[in-house]
This record gives sequence, structure tokens and C-alpha cells, in this order.
Amino acid sequence: MTVALVSGASRGLGAVIARRLASDGFAVAVNYTASRSRAAQVVEDIRSSGGTAEAFGADVTDEAAVQDLAARVKETLGPVGVLVANATGPQPETPVDRLEWRDHLDQLEFFVKSPTLLLRAVLADMRAAGRGRVVQIGSDMFERALPGHSAYNAAKGAQLGLTRTWARELGADGITVNLVAPGWVPVERHGDLTDADLAGYLSEVPMGRIGKPADVAAAVSYLASDAAGFVTGQRITVNGGHNMD
Repeated sequence: MTVALVSGASRGLGAVIARRLASDGFAVAVNYTASRSRAAQVVEDIRSSGGTAEAFGADVTDEAAVQDLAARVKETLGPVGVLVANATGPQPETPVDRLEWRDHLDQLEFFVKSPTLLLRAVLADMRAAGRGRVVQIGSDMFERALPGHSAYNAAKGAQLGLTRTWARELGADGITVNLVAPGWVPVERHGDLTDADLAGYLSEVPMGRIGKPADVAAAVSYLASDAAGFVTGQRITVNGGHNMD
């Protein structure tokens, strides 16, 4: 059974992705930083549906913690064959006249440093297997370039650059690297939404509805599968056509 490691999987998109991959037959390592009880619930949901999962606490922006995470996952479930870099942090709106270098670093920690640490930690086993799947969770915000999100957009652009570079570098090893770019997909951290919150956004979405976590999980599922073995270096935008490449 192939092992899938999903970072930031105790809630939101990560939890739905973890459940979907488990339903696809992967043994899922549910990573969390602080929400141990939520991660345990995701694991219980997977097991109650007949799947295999374990929860693993680790700060995926810390090098030693990531190395330890990979070792624990390998010991408990087996070597990681699918890596989903999903973990994220706060995304404050900051106008450029108040933008500090620290604001950039805060975003780069999650979208450049963490994926790099995670890939390095599992790469040897993927190479040994002659197969691997790396899926990064990006954002359509890079294309939309909304004002006030300089640091977030810059980090998401860097994440796309990593995806394309790693795809070229690792293709010969049988490892694919792709990025799923969701549009606005409300999850727990967005709180309750009103019709007014949605009206302006939906008016620009050709499909006429808000995105669902399951939409994103379906794209990840495809990229993690054998069917996507010849797809690499790509961005799949999941936003109902809100913007088009």
C-alpha cells in the first residue's frame, strides 16, 4: 500500500484531501501542528470507512521536525510515495506601504521552505522506488494579483517556480511534481459566510458556484494516481473558470 503524507491535514482542505486519498487506497499520514484532536478525528473518519491512517504531529517549517516526521511515518506506515504540501499559515492583508521583509518571510516559510524540507526528507525513498508523486497546493491568487497580498502572492509564485523546476529535475527518477491552484474555497477558518460575501465573487465565476474542498481533493487524487504518470510540471486551477491560463 502506497503511503501519502499530507501536511496540514487536521482540518480544511488538508483533511478532505487526506480522506479522499484514503478512499483511493493510500495509507495516509495525517500531519498536524497543534490540532491533535482534529487530526485524530480525521484518522478515525478514515478508519471507520475502512481506510488506513495515522496522525503525526510536526512543525513542517522546522528542518529537524520534518526529518523526524519522515522517519516516524516510514517506521509506522512505510516510505512516503505521495507528498501533498498543503500546510499554510495566516494570510493577512497588508498594503505595500506597511509591507515588511518579515511579512515575506512568514509566507515563504510555508510555501517555499516547508515544501523543500518535506521533499528532501522523502526524496531518497521515492528515488529508490523509481516512482513518486509530489502535489503542491497553490492558489489562483497569483494570477489574480489582488492588492494587499504582496507577500502571499510572491510566495505562491515562488511555489509554482519550485514545481516546474523540480518536475524537470526529478522526471528521470519517475517522480512527478504538480500544483493544484484552488480559487476561493471556504473552509473552517473563513467562518460563516453571508450571501453578500459571495455575491460579487460568484458574479465572476462562469460555473456560477463557490468551490468545495472536494473539488480540490479530486484534482489531488488524479495527480497522485497512476493515471497521471505522464503529467508533470503542471498547474491545475480549480476555480470554476474564475481566471483561465
